[in-house]
Amino acid sequence: MFDLGWSEMGVIAVVALIVLGPKELPNALRTVTQLMKSARRLAGEFQSGVNEIVREADLEDARQLAQGVSKGSIAKAIEKAVDPGGEVKKAVNATEAAAKQIPASAANPAPALSALQPQEIAPAPDSAAAADKTESEPAIAERREATQP
Repeated sequence: MFDLGWSEMGVIAVVALIVLGPKELPNALRTVTQLMKSARRLAGEFQSGVNEIVREADLEDARQLAQGVSKGSIAKAIEKAVDPGGEVKKAVNATEAAAKQIPASAANPAPALSALQPQEIAPAPDSAAAADKTESEPAIAERREATQP
């Protein structure tokens, strides 16, 4: 603590013995030890007070952080982590704008299909019947020749 070696402590003991004398030396040592105990106790109280202040400051920081989270800062932090350049947000906004410009009839094709007459809707060919009606390769080649100029 005071960085004293054995030789320095020996000199202090000899001086104390000469100055105080052998009768008063035990009382002086008892007084010094009591002062050291009270000084250590005060230092401990001071340290605990400082630690409490630090804890309160940390709690205040945590409280402010929690209030920031409730205000939506966590959403901003996630958005910044996922899309730092803002490119995804721009693409989503452009898609939303394009979707708003589509007319209602194009967005919902069901009314357009219901307006068709039943004879206009061709039935789907039966897969077994379609397999029987396959053309041979020479017939396909003749049709290609006829359609090409």
